[in-house]
Amino acid sequence: MTHSFLSILSLMVISVAFIWLFKRAHLPPILAYLVAGVVVGPELLDLFAESESMHLAAEVGIVLLLFTLGLEFSLAKLMAMRRLVFGVGGGQMFATTALFAIIALLWGQDLSTSIILGALLGLSSTAIVIKTIDDKGRLNTRRSQIAISVLLFQDLAVVPLLIIIPLLAQPDGQSITTAVLLALLKGVIAVTALLSFGKWLLPRIYNEIARTQTEELFVLTTLVITLLAAGATYAFGLSMALGAFLAGMMLSESQYRHQLEADIRPFRDILMGLFFITVGMQLKLDVVFSEWYWILLGVGILVVAKAAVIKFIGQLYQIQSSDAWAAGFKLAQIGEFSFVLAALAADNNVISTYQSNLIISVGLVSMAITPSLIDKSDWLSEKLSFQKLPSVSPENRIQERKIDAVILGFGRVGQTVARMMKLEGLQYVVIDSDPIRVQEARTAGEDIYYGDATKKDILKKAIGRHAQLSIVTFDNHARAKTLIHVLRDLFPDIKIIVRTRKDYHADELYKEGALQVVPEIQEGSLMLISQVLHYAGIPMSRILKRIRNERQKGYVHMHGFFPGETTEISFETRDKLEFMHAVVITENAFADGKTLDELGLSNKRVQVVALRRDLQEVENPPLHTKLRAKDVLVISGKPRRVERIEKYILGGG
Repeated sequence: MTHSFLSILSLMVISVAFIWLFKRAHLPPILAYLVAGVVVGPELLDLFAESESMHLAAEVGIVLLLFTLGLEFSLAKLMAMRRLVFGVGGGQMFATTALFAIIALLWGQDLSTSIILGALLGLSSTAIVIKTIDDKGRLNTRRSQIAISVLLFQDLAVVPLLIIIPLLAQPDGQSITTAVLLALLKGVIAVTALLSFGKWLLPRIYNEIARTQTEELFVLTTLVITLLAAGATYAFGLSMALGAFLAGMMLSESQYRHQLEADIRPFRDILMGLFFITVGMQLKLDVVFSEWYWILLGVGILVVAKAAVIKFIGQLYQIQSSDAWAAGFKLAQIGEFSFVLAALAADNNVISTYQSNLIISVGLVSMAITPSLIDKSDWLSEKLSFQKLPSVSPENRIQERKIDAVILGFGRVGQTVARMMKLEGLQYVVIDSDPIRVQEARTAGEDIYYGDATKKDILKKAIGRHAQLSIVTFDNHARAKTLIHVLRDLFPDIKIIVRTRKDYHADELYKEGALQVVPEIQEGSLMLISQVLHYAGIPMSRILKRIRNERQKGYVHMHGFFPGETTEISFETRDKLEFMHAVVITENAFADGKTLDELGLSNKRVQVVALRRDLQEVENPPLHTKLRAKDVLVISGKPRRVERIEKYILGGG
């Protein structure tokens, strides 16, 4: 085996071990990745002589993360949040940069170095914050939206910083103002081009891809489009993450949104883990051990200062005190782009190597404590704002609506259910895997999404935490069983109603966890029976009682049928169908003169439906009934059992 293979294998084993260990200790996986990066990095095992290729793959993780974040934002939603993005986000970036720049000036640094140090400390970690918030299910909350708005502005602020830092090393170079304006022009062109592409071409592309019903092609197309969008903004001198975010945003209102996120998530999570490992590899242990007191002091000042700045800016924009504090603690770390900018500034002699290493050390420690800060942000905000949060929910959730049911499958049955629910004013969401049907229904105003309903990510996004009822309407027994299992795993208390065409599937569906199984043929027959009895003069109360009893007893009178020449028996159905068969007791038959109890037919897994004797029929005859010649015994059971029991009744053995 080559050295590269052994290095990669060692990295995977170490990562698995640390993640398992940290999860057992109830610590966040992000911290495990950071520690794994320190272990495999140049300071300890030094498994990778050239980590540049790893860093490139890790950047793809950030790209995919921003793509999935974009799926949460439509253009209309982003415009509605412009006050938060440009107001709170811009205010935070400028105020934090100014604060830390003043501290750096007092520390004896020159103006250029102080501004860059302030900007580096002003950035927060998009990757850690969004992933941690998403994992905790808090993405659609007021305070999380504030934090995300600030992060979006910070990502935009990285672009001019990438331009300004090299220019600061060249005093006689081109005007900084000219460079920033040129970058702004490029940004407007790139964003306009991507938005146009997303509005006019992306829906058509995905409509064609979805019609192929090929999952691999759908996933590959998503990856290609995401990377193309990221590459387009990078070619214009902008952040790759910005392009990925715009691509996701353009697809946020499409019917494919939940399927896209479910397909991307495995790639995103693995590459994001690799990104955190590369961050951990940058830690300089000699700096940590020699300057640990400055690092801890720096982390403390950083957390308090950034949280206080966002609280102050939030107050200017009439944001509730508790929300502002909570958002501030979510953003109290140094961001991943700070590492990139610190390395660039050190290469251009804008800051010293020592300062760069110190920033990286402070950044890693602040990243390590971020999951805990996010987890405790509600408690901290409550204490600092002197406001008691509601006991029902720790955060004021936004954009929530009550969903009474989720309809899984939108064929004729699903659409009929939806119409009846709509007439009663009930709210529902639909998931279906037919792209043409989804497009038609979505155009007509239905709340429907394209996707495979058996995927957990799609169900979590569509159902959320609010639906109390799910209706499985498609006629695919294997998928229905899988779906019930997934629903029970995700939502133990949800009520599941399943439609099936074949009544012999009912027992399996009940065992999987269905609350109610509706056999289509039996229910259709009951409706026909109710009409027949009504027109035959039977009182409606008696009809309803008869139907209710039939359902409660599991359609006992509707199981089994007399087969005919056209009855098809396949390998799949031969042990599931229930046939009825009339057996004539002949003279000298084995059963002649024996009671039903003596024959033990109940132990042979067949049912005695009726006994005809002298033109009289006895339904469910008692076990002490003695059979005699010319009796007609009507039995019901699986085809092979019926055949075997007939031979037994007539010939014994």
